Amino acid sequence: MGKGKLAKFAEMAENPLVVECPYSALPREGEFPLRGHWHADFFHNSHPIVLELGCGRGEYTVGLGRMRPDKNYIGVDIKGARMWTGAREALESGMTNVGFLRTQIEFIDRFFAPGEVSEIWLTFSDPQMKKVTKRLTSTYFLQRYRRFMQPDGLVHLKTDSRFLYTYTVEMLRANSIPTLACTDNLYGTSLEADTLLHDAAAIQTYYEQMWRQRGIDIKYLCFRLPQEGNLVESDVEIPLDDYRSYCRAKRSSKETGK
Repeated sequence: MGKGKLAKFAEMAENPLVVECPYSALPREGEFPLRGHWHADFFHNSHPIVLELGCGRGEYTVGLGRMRPDKNYIGVDIKGARMWTGAREALESGMTNVGFLRTQIEFIDRFFAPGEVSEIWLTFSDPQMKKVTKRLTSTYFLQRYRRFMQPDGLVHLKTDSRFLYTYTVEMLRANSIPTLACTDNLYGTSLEADTLLHDAAAIQTYYEQMWRQRGIDIKYLCFRLPQEGNLVESDVEIPLDDYRSYCRAKRSSKETGK
C-alpha cells in the first residue's frame, strides 16, 4: 500500500464523520452500537436519514447534504481511500448532516434498525451483469433494505448502465411496484415540473460528466419499496452493456453477442 493511501486511512480513522467497520470488524446481528441510535448519537437531530450505497468519492453524499440540509446523509462504501475525499470535504466545510460508513454493502442491514432509514440512493452502481445477487436492485438487496427502511421508503437509481436500468424497470414490473419517476435520458427530459428529476440532475459527479461527454445517456428512476409481499426476479432477458465504462471491464464479444 502506498504512502498516500496509508495517510488517507490514518486521516479517516481520526475523522469524526467516519465510522469504519471493514469485514474484519463486522458486528454480529444487533451488536452495532449506532444501530437504532444514528439520530441521537451521531447526527444529534431527528431529520430523516438517507443512505448512498456505493458512494465512491462521496461527491453525491456531500452534494445532497448541501442541497437538503433538512435531511441526514450517510455515504456507504468499502473503499476508504476514495471515500476520504468526501469525508474530508464534509469535515472541513463543517457539515453536520453528513457522515460516512466504511463497510461492505452486503451487510448493510446490520447497521440500521427497522424504520431508521427513509431513502436510499444508488448512484452509478456496478451493473454486475454476471451475477444477479450482486446487483443493488435485486431481490437479494431489496429484501435487506426492507429490514431497516421506513414503510414505502424511497429508492433512487441513477446510472449510466442501460443493463442495470432495464433490469430494475423489469424487476419493478414483475413485482407490480409503480415508479414515481422513470427516464432513460435524464438530461433530455424536462426537469422544471418534477422535483425528483430536478434533484437527480442537480448534482453531477466527475465520472458522470465523463460519461455524458462520451454521449452516454444518464438514466434515473425512483420507486417506493413496499414492506409486504414476496419479491421475485424478472424472467426477462436483458441485453448486456457493450461499452467500456470507467472502472468496468468491457464485455467480451461472446457475452454481448456482437
